[in-house]
Formats: sequence, structure tokens, C-alpha cells
Amino acid sequence: MLHALATLIALTMVHAVGAEETDPLRPPAIATESVPVIPAEIAERLRQYQSVRTAAFHGWAPDGKGLLIATRFANTMQLHRVYEPGGRREQVTFFDEPVTGHTLRAATDGALLVAMSEGGSERDQVYFFEPQTGRATRLTDGKSRNQVQAVSRDGSKVIIASNERNGRDTDLFSANPRVGGSMRPLLRASGQFWNAQDWSGDMSHLLISRYVSINESYPAILDVASGEKREIPSDAQPPYAFGPMRYSADSKSIYLSSDARGEFLQLARLDAETLKYTWLTKDIPWDVDDIAVDPRSGRVAFTVNADGSSALYLLDNDQPKRMPVEPGVITGLEFSPDSTKLGFTLARPDAPADVFSLTLSDGQLTRWTYSEVGGLPASTFVTPTLVHYKSFDGRQIPAYVYKPRGASPAHPAAVLISIHGGPEGQFRPLFTGIEQFQTNELGLAVIAPNVRGSSGYGKTYLKLDNAELREDSVRDIGALLDWIATQPDLDAKRVAVYGGSYGGYMVLASLTHYSDRIRAGVDIVGVASFNTLLKTTSAYRQDLRRAEYGDERDPKMKAFFTRIDPVNNAQKIHSALLVAHGRNDPRVPFTEAQQIVAKVRGNGRTVWTIYANNEGHGFQKKANRDYLNAAIAVFLKQNLGP
Repeated sequence: MLHALATLIALTMVHAVGAEETDPLRPPAIATESVPVIPAEIAERLRQYQSVRTAAFHGWAPDGKGLLIATRFANTMQLHRVYEPGGRREQVTFFDEPVTGHTLRAATDGALLVAMSEGGSERDQVYFFEPQTGRATRLTDGKSRNQVQAVSRDGSKVIIASNERNGRDTDLFSANPRVGGSMRPLLRASGQFWNAQDWSGDMSHLLISRYVSINESYPAILDVASGEKREIPSDAQPPYAFGPMRYSADSKSIYLSSDARGEFLQLARLDAETLKYTWLTKDIPWDVDDIAVDPRSGRVAFTVNADGSSALYLLDNDQPKRMPVEPGVITGLEFSPDSTKLGFTLARPDAPADVFSLTLSDGQLTRWTYSEVGGLPASTFVTPTLVHYKSFDGRQIPAYVYKPRGASPAHPAAVLISIHGGPEGQFRPLFTGIEQFQTNELGLAVIAPNVRGSSGYGKTYLKLDNAELREDSVRDIGALLDWIATQPDLDAKRVAVYGGSYGGYMVLASLTHYSDRIRAGVDIVGVASFNTLLKTTSAYRQDLRRAEYGDERDPKMKAFFTRIDPVNNAQKIHSALLVAHGRNDPRVPFTEAQQIVAKVRGNGRTVWTIYANNEGHGFQKKANRDYLNAAIAVFLKQNLGP
């Protein structure tokens, strides 16, 4: 299989560059330059891997008989109902754009809140959707960026965060989801970034938090009638971070997570009147990343991010009790309306994400969905191994390694280093079809490092790449190249780097530092210059990004960015380069791709470019994503060899 695929790609190169040929596999919305025609056989082999589906939990039906999920059967993710474990999926929404949504807990008519944007613009609009009629009533203005945040327990009130006032500030509005035009201002942002997390049971108060950066946030209790904010104090000096916050069933307590007591986000119960803390997870050395409270029984569930995998706990008299759930990443916790079950999405390293429930009385795990894997045999799937390698300062850097089965000292595997975005992101061991394709069909070892600045490893680690320390994370990639050279079954002479968004910056920066050790780079919606990014990213994001990267309006910071920006070091890039970008990207504007491509091509280098007219920050539509992955496969094989 590997030999046949390599031969096909080699033959493709005969047609490759020069005048662009019409590629029947290229979607109409995509324009390319220097990209060869993709052989149909390669696209066909990829088809199975790209047909892998996932299912995500989006809430219980109000009557408890079934639940709402998101999955894809055509070009985009849509909402479906499942009425029993393993039962058929009944599609509810039929839009051209990807949809997110949630059931309204007390809505006996099955009504939903739905959000979607157009063409990847991320200017989400919020709709009240009635499945019985198929009618969607828009609640927002049709132009601004909107997010559904806290929904009251009876579903009669919803908080929508919107930047409709000036495009920069995100204000909080209260709305009746059943009434169009009912949005009423609740909190004016005034240069600050607030988000709403939970309503009290009587809807008189709202838990809100002012976000400065991933390391710094300030929670408060908002009196809805008066508009007065009561700050929630910490028993430590700022800066500190707060995670999710939820009212107890009787609203007399607040469950929240904070790193005020140490490196990680610990769970605490806060008295809503006295604001006195009781810390509950002092013995769990990882971040609490999700909290759910049952409004009927008062049961509390939470998850912990333990070195990339989730651990699920229930509170029993303030004592955490770990529940037996197989390894994976758990998201979307919600108790069933009858308080007997806990629903969630479980994404495992060896299978697609699916929807599960946990019966609270006996801890029984029930699987609701069975996502297809494109007809591929599960026995061929490769699961990653967690390793740690030493960086330039002696720090241990975690990384997940997917190795092809044929890798050996006699036949060392070429390597693809996959770098996550963020930069405050974290690679977690989730199953994806494309990594399985890269490992099984291209014969690559895929290594996903969590370089310094990644979340999940404590607040000190999180800050190690801030501002002037930015290139220390790039040096972690250099240390990974050193580690690869010590592995007899890996080929240090055949290495490529791959990343999106901030990961795209890491690709470009790695090429400016290590072009003699890296054959190729794949930059997807990546940052070419922090100076230009911070000026041109959407207004509502500028201050949030400056808190992480540094402020380009400061002459010292501007000079630092000028020195490290890949666009100013493009002459050092001698590796092959592929750049992909959506023209509607509101986060990393399309001009970032244009300027790095112009610089590298100006130095006499060939750059493959793949630009999508109907995408934003990433390729969300299946047809576009399928084509992009096929082109990347050809690019990697051409530059890394068979």
C-alpha cells in the first residue's frame, strides 16, 4: 500500500508546477497555486479516513427520552436527536453552515437554541428553532458576533454576549429565546471582556467573570435588577485564573475552579453569602476543567485534565469520588432531567468521539452513538504513546507519538511534527482519521508536542512563552529535533512540521531557525507577523491577544516582534512550504498568508498555496477539508520521500 501510494504521488509530480491545470477534485471555492492535480486514487484512499464521523452531546430532551447530538452526514455538522442508546439518528437541522445548539430544559415542544455563522466569519447569529415547524427565529442583529452563554433553568432567559454596539466591546444581553427582538442590555463591557456562566435558581443573580488572559480573570456576582456587581475575592494575590462556575441547586453555594491556591485549577465550594471558600480537590494535581450541577438533586460532577486525559468525579459529601470511565477526553457534562444519569461526549484515542451516559445509581456506562470509521478495520488504528524529552533549559516537554507499525532501525520512519494552536492550547490524545492516514498510509511517525505555554501543566508552564519569552517555545521544537535524532526507528533527516493558527506561526518560526533540519512545513491559517496580526485581527480580539503576545504599541515590544516575526526572516526559509488560509478569517487575517507567501516566493522558493473563499479560521466544510488533506498528503510524500 505504501509503495503504491508513493508511486502515484511520484507520477503526479510530472504534472505538477507551471500553468495551473483544472483539478476535478478541487472544490469551486478553492484557488491554488503550484499545487499539482491530485490523483483520484489518493483522494479515494483518503476518502475512508475522511469519512470518519464523530458525535457530540448537546443536551437531554426535556422529557428525558433521548438526547440531542451534533454529527455530520453531508458537508457540515448538524443537530440530530437520538431516542435510545444505539438508536437511529434523526436529523433536526438542515443548514448549509455548521450548527451548534442546545435543548431548552423545560421546553416540552422540543425547542432549541441554535447558533451559526456564514462562510467561517465567526459572526455567529443566535436563533430560536422550533423542530415541529422547522422555523428559525433570529434573536440577534444578523451582523455582529454573538455567543449563547448562561441559560436559565426553566429556559425562559438566556444571556447573549454580543459586540453589536461597536464591534470591539462584548456586552451582555438578556433575552427571552421565544421572542424575537427581546434582547435587553444587562452589562456594558466598557473596554473589559465579561462572560456569563450561570443563573441563580430564581434568576435574580448571575455568575460572571472578567477575562484578561488565560492566567488572569476576576469573577463576580451580578444583581440582575440593580446591575450591581459583587466581586468574588480570592485568598491569594493576583493574578490568578478562574475556570467554570456553577450555582448549587439551592443557589446558596457556588462551585468554581481557581488556581489561586497553587499551580492548578482546584475545585472549591464558595458560600454565596459569606464568600468563604472550602477547597475540595487539594490532593488532585491537575486542572478541574468542567463542572455540572443537577438543579434537582444537587449532585455535582466535574472533570480533571490529567496529563491530557479526562478523569470524571462525583462529589459525595464534598469528597471527590472517581467514576470508572475508559481513557479519553470528556466534555459537555449535563445531568438528565430525572436526575438519574449524567450525559457527556467521550473522545477516545483509538475511536471517534461518541455520546455516553453514566447511571448514577450503579456507575454503569451506556454508549448512545456508534460513529462510523469509514469502513476501516479498528485493528489498524495506532494509539499514541506519551513521552517526555529534555529541552534547552532542562525542562521536560510532554509529547504524544504515533508510530507506524513498520518503523524500525532498519527502516526508520519519516517524522511529522504536529504543533497545536493557541498558544494556550494543548494537544490531547483524540482520534482523528487524518492522523491515522498519515501514520498508516504515508508511513509517518506523527509527534504532537505540548511545548511551553501549553495549558494543562500548571500556571508556571503556561507563562513560559509570554511576550519576550516567545521563541523559547520554538527552542522546544529544536530540542525535539535533537530527541528524534536519538531514536533509532525515526529518521532525523526526513522531518516536516505542521500546524494551524498559532501552530502555523510555530511552523514558520521553526523553518526560520531549523531549515537545515526540516525538509517541509505546512502552515494553516498561521501568523506571519505579530506586528501586523495585532493591528488587523478582529477588534474584539486585540486586547485579549496583546495580553498573551505583548503589546505592539510599546516600542520595545514592536522591536522584539520585528526581530522574531517570520515574515522578516523569510530569507532563512529553505524548506518546502505549503500555506493554506480562509479568506474570511476573523482571527488571523488572510493578509498573514499573503505576506509570507510573497516574501518566500520573492526569495526564489516555490510555495504551494490553497485559499478558500468560503472559509475562515480553518477549513470547516468537508469538501474543502478533504481537498486540503489530499494536497498535504501529496506535499509531504514529495518532500519526505517513500
